[in-house]
Amino acid sequence: MSSAEPTPARGLLVDKPARVTSHDVVAEIRRERGGKVGHAGTLDPFATGLLVVLLGRATRLQRYLLGLPKTYRATARLGWRSTTGDPDGELTETGRIPERLELPTGEIEQRVPMTSAVKVDGERLYRKAHRGEAVETPTRSVTVHRGELIESDGERATFEIECSSGTYVRTLVETLEDAYCESLRRTAIGDLEVPEESPREVSVEELVSFMPERPLDADEAVAVGHGRPVTEPFDVHPSHVRLTHNGRLIAVARVDGENLRPEVVLA
Repeated sequence: MSSAEPTPARGLLVDKPARVTSHDVVAEIRRERGGKVGHAGTLDPFATGLLVVLLGRATRLQRYLLGLPKTYRATARLGWRSTTGDPDGELTETGRIPERLELPTGEIEQRVPMTSAVKVDGERLYRKAHRGEAVETPTRSVTVHRGELIESDGERATFEIECSSGTYVRTLVETLEDAYCESLRRTAIGDLEVPEESPREVSVEELVSFMPERPLDADEAVAVGHGRPVTEPFDVHPSHVRLTHNGRLIAVARVDGENLRPEVVLA
């Protein structure tokens, strides 16, 4: 009996449509391609844009991609409020248009919304919200690098936002007070951008191209493939380094002094 070929380690850049969950996208790709399939950061069902799907051994790179900064285009509906901060909540027209269309930037504290997947007392908040429970949600520190007003017509305002991982854009929009996030599109995760044609296949080398690179010779590549460290002194220590041989990603290593200790071996 012949065994099935393993799924190649690849990434897929998917332009997720609205009204579809990230889990739905992953499940569809798993049905089509088989093997291990994961993703590097969810999008809310109402949101569209970049979803990075990981295939095969590339799923082991998820931990490094989750923390990358994100870029969004968000449209705020002015003079309205939503119980969830987005179009899926109960909407109320107030008619009060915010005087200043400015979003906070820098390091800020955000309270996690009840509609999030964060766990409190061992259960995801959105499940508590569905039962009508009200609990005090935790706060987290996030960084908004840029919140630029792109256009406004008095009823809606569109912003381009660059922020750290974990930022709730709908909560950011709610700082305008009488406004909610009517539409949200993620345009980039780190240097990975929403594709013109979806899905677009990318190599594991492209997925971690944001990391410093340490080329290996043939003997070092064999050693790293067996999980052994290599040495590289750094003036400024990064946290992780991609180890390559002839342009091929062999492993991602953790910097430990002058040792590069493989954490994820792909070759």
